[in-house]
Amino acid sequence: MSSPPPPMSLLAELTHRCPLQCPYCSNPLMLDPRTQELGTAEWCRVLDEAAQMGVLQVHFSGGEPMARPDLPDLVRHAAKAGLYSNLITSGVLIRPDTLQVLADAGLDHIQLSFQDVEAASADRIANMAGAHAKKLEAARLIKAEGLPLTLNFVIHRQNAERVPAMLELAEQLGARRVEIAHTQYYGWGLLNRDALLPDRAQIEATSEAVQAARTRLAGRMSIDFVTPDYYEDRPKPCMGGWGQRFLNVTPTGRVLPCHAAESIPNVSFPSVRDSSLTAIWEDAPIFTLFRGTEWMPEPCQSCAFKEEDWGGCRCQALALAGKADAADPVCHMAPDHDRVVQAIAQRPATPPPFRYRRFGNA
Repeated sequence: MSSPPPPMSLLAELTHRCPLQCPYCSNPLMLDPRTQELGTAEWCRVLDEAAQMGVLQVHFSGGEPMARPDLPDLVRHAAKAGLYSNLITSGVLIRPDTLQVLADAGLDHIQLSFQDVEAASADRIANMAGAHAKKLEAARLIKAEGLPLTLNFVIHRQNAERVPAMLELAEQLGARRVEIAHTQYYGWGLLNRDALLPDRAQIEATSEAVQAARTRLAGRMSIDFVTPDYYEDRPKPCMGGWGQRFLNVTPTGRVLPCHAAESIPNVSFPSVRDSSLTAIWEDAPIFTLFRGTEWMPEPCQSCAFKEEDWGGCRCQALALAGKADAADPVCHMAPDHDRVVQAIAQRPATPPPFRYRRFGNA
């Protein structure tokens, strides 16, 4: 088998530490401890290897990447290696001095997350008093610094009606791009699914709001819209196809095809402490496991769209069907599609309280 093309992007999860406790967090249920995180020199070697293998972009993420005091050093090293750098942040640790240091180090772009547009709701979702006010100030500082800004809003049943206001806020804050992204249901999102899963009317309303804003803001602001898989007839491609465009390095150095892959049992996850990124990308079993189409069961194997959706999400298949190699149950043709139908039908009328992670385990 020939070597795959190099990945386009590296998600560098610098730490799982974060002041927020969002109920849909993409971090695993078992967080990596600070004492086992990669050091500065190790991350710099990862960045060099990524650039050498053809990666174009590095996304510094977490947790909250600004909890790492060496973040400016890593941004500076990424710039020296020729990587476009994007900081994915909650914004609550941004101050004028910290932002200036990052800008001087060569940071190219910031993606700032918001939980809502109403302060009380936003702070409740983030489980942090005053978080929303800190984010608004962070957005102001980012624009004043002249850095390109993307705003990300994660949508669910408890904030979906405020999507029009979210888009207005993005315009007011001068964002070049905004993501209206419905929650995806694995990890913490799956644990809190009953509290987060919207109904179809909410999906339709958010879609209409996005389309209206795209028309109004055409040429001024780019708007990405991600619908929840549960209301689709066909699955989305997992990260552009498993092991095809993207790789993820966890705080302790494990290398994954997607940020939720560690939920898959009975597989080993290679580490940058033991192997090079190139060797892992090309040959590690976890990357070749679902790469391409040969692994696919029916009806995926006979599907005309198999090289468009690449079989959908393996972690979602595991969460819903109990097997990572099953057809993604969101597909209307999948044998386990009834699991999605049941989840929607059994959605409680009143959302239960969020289940948050405990501080201290990271």
